[in-house]
Amino acid sequence: MPLQHRETPYPHWEYQDPRSGDQLLVVPERGGLISGWICQGQQRLYLDQQRFADPALSVRGGIPVLFPICGGLPGNCLRLSQGEFSLPQHGFARDLPWRLRPLAEDAGLALELVDSAATRLVYPFRFRLTLEARLAPGALEITAIVEHRAAAQAEASWPTGAIAPAPLAMPPAPLAMPADPAAAGEVAAQPSSRDGTAESMPFSLGLHPYFAVSGLEGLRFEGLPPRCFDHQRMVEDDTQLQLARVGEGMDLLTRPQGAVRLWDAGRGIELQTSHPWDLVVLWSEPPRPMVCLEPWTGPRQALLSGDRRLDLAPGEQLRLRSRWVCLTADNAAQRA
Repeated sequence: MPLQHRETPYPHWEYQDPRSGDQLLVVPERGGLISGWICQGQQRLYLDQQRFADPALSVRGGIPVLFPICGGLPGNCLRLSQGEFSLPQHGFARDLPWRLRPLAEDAGLALELVDSAATRLVYPFRFRLTLEARLAPGALEITAIVEHRAAAQAEASWPTGAIAPAPLAMPPAPLAMPADPAAAGEVAAQPSSRDGTAESMPFSLGLHPYFAVSGLEGLRFEGLPPRCFDHQRMVEDDTQLQLARVGEGMDLLTRPQGAVRLWDAGRGIELQTSHPWDLVVLWSEPPRPMVCLEPWTGPRQALLSGDRRLDLAPGEQLRLRSRWVCLTADNAAQRA
């Protein structure tokens, strides 16, 4: 069986790659969360299990999904031609239950979130967001498929082996009502036919992986440009000055030209991106022993500013790809 349900250390689904033995731990009812990644015998993701045990609290750990916005909006207000809508920071995908199914030939797993009456109150679009997670030796690859479903499009039936998420012990906070109810790794856009029956769907997409580190001292970063954007002060700044704040708490957005690496005591994580999922956010929250190395498609407030905002007409879809590779000093030298 490619997917096995486990009860410890918390209820989750486990996928084990038949080739490498590497594992993914997944909790679909908690925002489609990949809560663990065991690579080369080591747990690479941080998870605050005490906080995770309370569904009323936001998760600190794993790989939360940011959709349909990354970051926050002024007053949590999204202004569209249909009206004004209230969206929480990072959107709603990380707070909703997802579907889970194995990929064909035990190649990995897929998580799926589809719009509902509740989501359309705060984001008036019919969408399907699918994350396909595949393990390769020493690597995790996630392909995201974002689809703007046409109004007349029927909901697809669940494939054989799909798993309905178990109900939460306590439901997450309800979605806020709108202010106005009237209102390759080189994967690029792959549009399908348009039907022209509705407006285009604007969105941003991000992943928020928490990587476990031995401590916040002595970390090293590679592949970053000299300038970045400081999310705490909302100003441009020197990247090295911001990285020096990792032990105090950093939150910066960069626009690198290639892979970004995080090194910790002789082992590393390399984030490989592809356009347009190629902005990289780095975040720390002391004293937690973790650093987030996040791919985003657009900066904060992209849906308002238009800066790297993505739009899909009804019937279109977009495929995006990100990949994380586990590094040691030896295999990094071989790759150089």
